[in-house]
Amino acid sequence: MTMKERLNYWKAAPELVGAVRGVKDAVAASGLEASLIHLVNLRASQINGCSYCVDMHTREARRDGETEQRVHLVSAWRESPLFSERERAAFEWTERLTRISDGPVDDALYARMLEHFSEKDLVSLTVLVGLINTWNRIAVPFRSVHPIIDKENSVAA
Repeated sequence: MTMKERLNYWKAAPELVGAVRGVKDAVAASGLEASLIHLVNLRASQINGCSYCVDMHTREARRDGETEQRVHLVSAWRESPLFSERERAAFEWTERLTRISDGPVDDALYARMLEHFSEKDLVSLTVLVGLINTWNRIAVPFRSVHPIIDKENSVAA
């Protein structure tokens, strides 16, 4: 199957997409570590099956110094010793919020989160998770297509 973009949402509603971009900029300035932001974005995008965002956040994480091994193992974070307790908590929060229809966030998870995040950082993390889910829910139905990178790491025409 050849993926073809259904709709360019930036052109169709620039004011709305620009507002979402503004929230992205606010989260980036919130004090959360850039590496954590990249990995949370990657994990939620994996869950949501958003190839555009998985590709983008993988490349951004690598560009900003994340190791290839850690990027590859985000999807199996529970079985890998490569992630800190703070990152593990963030992944658990990300998975729970991304799958919020599975049920409420229990008190035990909330308590674990407060062991690793201040209340402000937990709000920032929660907005981040909501935001990447918003981007996934924009990119997936409109079939945003990631760039094709060739063996020399150039974008193919």
